[in-house]
Amino acid sequence: MDSALPSTVDDAPLGATLDGAVEQSPSDQAPSDQARAALEARTLELLGRPLLDLVYEAAGVHREHHDPSRIQCAQLLSIKTGACPEDCGYCSQSARHSTGLAREALMETEAVLTAAQRAKDAGADRFCMGAAWREVRCGKDFDRVLEMVRGVKGLGLEVCATLGMVDEANGARLAEAGLDYYNHNLDTSREHYEKVIGTRTYDDRLETLQNVRAAGMKVCSGGILGMGESRRDRAAFLAELAVLDPPPESVPINALVPVEGTPLQDAEALAWDEIVRVCAAARILMPAAAVRLSAGRQEMTEEAQALCFLAGVNSIFVGDALLTTPNPEPTSDAALLARVGLRPLADGPR
Repeated sequence: MDSALPSTVDDAPLGATLDGAVEQSPSDQAPSDQARAALEARTLELLGRPLLDLVYEAAGVHREHHDPSRIQCAQLLSIKTGACPEDCGYCSQSARHSTGLAREALMETEAVLTAAQRAKDAGADRFCMGAAWREVRCGKDFDRVLEMVRGVKGLGLEVCATLGMVDEANGARLAEAGLDYYNHNLDTSREHYEKVIGTRTYDDRLETLQNVRAAGMKVCSGGILGMGESRRDRAAFLAELAVLDPPPESVPINALVPVEGTPLQDAEALAWDEIVRVCAAARILMPAAAVRLSAGRQEMTEEAQALCFLAGVNSIFVGDALLTTPNPEPTSDAALLARVGLRPLADGPR
């Protein structure tokens, strides 16, 4: 039996089954408050364990569900930059913050496909596109994004997009175009959320995840660490994801990269072990998901990144930038992966 799971019914957290799935309320199949609270308590206990014990357990779960010698390399491109109407306190692209970021129109399809081919040639097998929109709206720009999705898919890459809120109808159009994953992060816990974002509710985000799932796409949803939240907030955020039925197939874990001109520009850096703990807990709670070490990796030592890999991280973003924040140099990433013995999925089987 999986070492991360309870060995008896009496050991299982209230509201959870022996296979780790959370029981759903019979009326609407939404997670019950009791199940969510139980999972939050379990997650808080995980985050509080001795670090090496937690990593050891997460490593075992990872090896039961994934090839520990392989890692997915993704590349993220900002296809429309700046002038976002949202007020997210961490974001350089908000029109409400004075970050000096220039507004850029939606890229042309050909330029995006050139970037996608370059990413594939450099070893990426997943290509993600981000647009600084509040929500997806029908029109010429969205039609162009659909062209991009079809084109990137035609290159043989896994395709993900993050375009703000999306309804089920437009989600279905993205799915039909070939989009594999739609990213929409919860960012943090419900309780801490209002301290960071005021123009979009937590329930708006959950509704988008429901629409993505209903449209037939896979869900990519994670959060940002180091925005002044407590460990309990981090536990609540992970539990909110894990209690979804099914949980996200992709869980990006970001560390805040403070940007001058944003409300969080002076946020204190989160201790490296907290990032490792969240990655490990995410792996234990969502065994089948891709756990992606995302923004903020440039500020982590190679040793801390290696511990994240051991704890179950099996995807990173490569390339010079993540939307508008810096990312480690591709050559340093290649050296790190070789040093710890990880091979990109794009390398194919031995």
